[in-house]
Amino acid sequence: MRVLLVEDEVRLADTIKRGLVDHGFVVDVAHDGNEGLWLATEKTFDAIILDIMLPGMNGYDVLKGIRQHRVWAPVLMLTAKDGEFDQVDAFDLGADDYLTKPFSFIVLLARVRALIRRGAPERPMIMQAGDLSLDPTTHRVTRAGADVTLTPKEFALLQFFMQHPGEAMTKSHILDNVWDAAYDGDLNVVEVYVRYLRLKLDVPFGRHALETIRGVGYRLDPAGG
Repeated sequence: MRVLLVEDEVRLADTIKRGLVDHGFVVDVAHDGNEGLWLATEKTFDAIILDIMLPGMNGYDVLKGIRQHRVWAPVLMLTAKDGEFDQVDAFDLGADDYLTKPFSFIVLLARVRALIRRGAPERPMIMQAGDLSLDPTTHRVTRAGADVTLTPKEFALLQFFMQHPGEAMTKSHILDNVWDAAYDGDLNVVEVYVRYLRLKLDVPFGRHALETIRGVGYRLDPAGG
């Protein structure tokens, strides 16, 4: 899952990003409103965490611009303010939730997960491909009823495949959606992690869910292989 974090407090932004990355999210960070609006309209995000008090353009204006561009990703507003009129303004502009600083990261994480579920109701809470299942909330993966332990990056890669069952994905597209935007390493890291998934999800069960599409990339068999 890819999240945009727009927060001008650098230390707070770093803390939130590290926490989300540890839970399998890919996080893009902007430290001012103008950059936040540009990222929100140029890339696709599953959720946006948006501070209200920002340099360049405040969070209200960023939110208004996001919705004017018909970007419907769920937005969680962050602010040091706690007045009820601030909340009304945020909701009237199209915010989906509101969190006042200081806050617990665990609460933030729960709110973000809830927004992602509500923001894409067509996605089942538990993703399924044959007897392969993935629960984004509990980070549990099972194959034929057996639990499979994945690293955060393996989980994020599998989740991306399961969001696009049957679709051929290039290495570049996978890299853009599963790896951090600052990653500038070899594209073959995708091949390495696909192999890790096969060793955990396919080989022990005699399956072939993760298919190589010659000259294109990879696809997940929606029937589970």
